[in-house]
Order: sequence, then C-alpha cells, then structure tokens
Amino acid sequence: MEQPEITTTEYGTMTRMIWHCDEILVGHSITRYNRLTSHKGSSETDVVRFHFGMKGNYSFSYKQLDQTYDLIGGHHNIMYSKGFDIEIWNRTLEVEVFGIQFPRELFVKFTQNANDRLKRFAEDILAEKSVMLSEHWGAIDAPIQQVLQQIIHCKYGGDLKKLFLLSKSIELLVLCAEAYNVAMEKRELFVKSKTDKEKIIAVRDLINERVADPPNLSEIARTVGLNEYKLKRGFKETFSNTVFGYLTEQRLHLAHQYLRDTSKTAAEISYELGYATPQHFNNAFKTKFGITPNSVRNNP
Repeated sequence: MEQPEITTTEYGTMTRMIWHCDEILVGHSITRYNRLTSHKGSSETDVVRFHFGMKGNYSFSYKQLDQTYDLIGGHHNIMYSKGFDIEIWNRTLEVEVFGIQFPRELFVKFTQNANDRLKRFAEDILAEKSVMLSEHWGAIDAPIQQVLQQIIHCKYGGDLKKLFLLSKSIELLVLCAEAYNVAMEKRELFVKSKTDKEKIIAVRDLINERVADPPNLSEIARTVGLNEYKLKRGFKETFSNTVFGYLTEQRLHLAHQYLRDTSKTAAEISYELGYATPQHFNNAFKTKFGITPNSVRNNP
C-alpha cells in the first residue's frame, strides 16, 4: 500500500512516497536538484491528475495541451489527457509536489452531477479531450494545505488508511473546485507581477516556519520587501484569509495534530504554539472545532 522511493539522477535526488488506495494513486515527492536544468516525463495511463505544487518554482510544457506553465510554489489544478508528455524546468533547487491520480471512470462518477464547471470537465473527459479544469491555477490556501499535511503525516494503517486516503482525496476535489469558483468571481487581480506573487508565497512560508513565534506585519513586510498595504491585500487575495487569520488556522490545526499524534498535554501545546495561557488556547480551539482539546485526546 505504501511505496517509498529514493531516485538519484544526474540532476539531483528525488524522495517520493506513493500510496495505493485501490485504483487511486496518491504521491508526494521532494526533489533536490544540484543545478537548474530540465528533464522530461511521460506516461500512457488514462487517469485524471490532481497536481499540487507545494514548494519551489518551475515551468513545464504539456504536449497534449500544447501549453507551457510557469508556476510558483503554492498552486493546484486538475488535468486530463490520455497519456501525457511533459518537460520540466526547475527554477529553484528544491521542488515539492503532491499528486493524486483518479481512474477516468471513477472521477466522472464523482463529478458528472456536480457544479457546472466540474460537469463540463467530466464531459470533456468522457470525450477523451485533453483538458485542464481551470486556465488559472489556484492557490494552496489553509484548508487545502491542512488536508495535504494530514495525508502526508497520516498514522493510520490497513483498511482504515484506505478509507482515510479516499475521503481526503474527495475532500481535495471539493476544495479545489470551490477555489476555482471563488477565483472566477474575482474581477480584478491585485497581485499581478510574478515577483510580487513570489513575495506573497514567501510570506506564507515564513508564517508556517514561525507558527509558535510569528513575526509582526512590519517584520514580515521588511523580510519579503513589500509594503504593509500590498502585503495584507495581496495575502487576502491569494489565500482568501488575512495574515492573522491564516496564522490562527495553522496554529489550531497543528495543535489538533499534536493532540492526536503526541503525548503532550494541552497546556504544553498551548505554550509551544505561542498562546498566552492554556485558557486562551482552550477557548480558541473550542471556537474552531466545537470541542475542547481534552476531548480530542479522550476520543482519538
């Protein structure tokens, strides 16, 4: 069911984990390159592919779609072609990606009666057209990121893990489809340049690295080279949340993970994640999840 792989080539080393969930294939990989270069990939499988770029910048050309995409870490899309041929150019020395492959018939079964966008996408898939769900790649916001981390760090085994992977794969489908609908409703993009987009992604990464001791807005702005107005508005546009709201989400989901997977007390977790008091943490946790931290510990 789990298949870890380490592959070393002339351009670097890729560490990959693949999970088999009956016909669904789930994968997570980190590639550490030794130089900026390009390489090709191909497949003859007839599947629908979810692609999540979690970290790093890269471009890839997709022969079946006759398109080249220039991507910055923190993006997602869903694509279909009967087999694919791509060429990838890495723009950073580390690239982290996550992917899910749905058999064509199973994906259509899940989506043929969904919203209009997914129904049209399913119709194109049934006609075996090469197609991307959205011409605009979505941003990996907090809800999507949390599901990705839950899969990567899943502690379940056996049939329970299969159910977990299936449920989370469908959850990602729903979250991605909703993200594209929200993006289509935005009439004007505030963050237009690639440089500013990279800086907004850097803000997210900085928050993730310093959840327990987060920098204030002034420090973040100085670190990434944006003024506070552009920082706040650009972050809200990209991740559909404020900087403080995103930080709160990350803290509470991390706390939930600690309660499930470690023996740390709620008080220890609250201090580790930067809460002023355990009571403050308890109140925030109950507001978010509807239960107390101890309830998670007592009912895993």
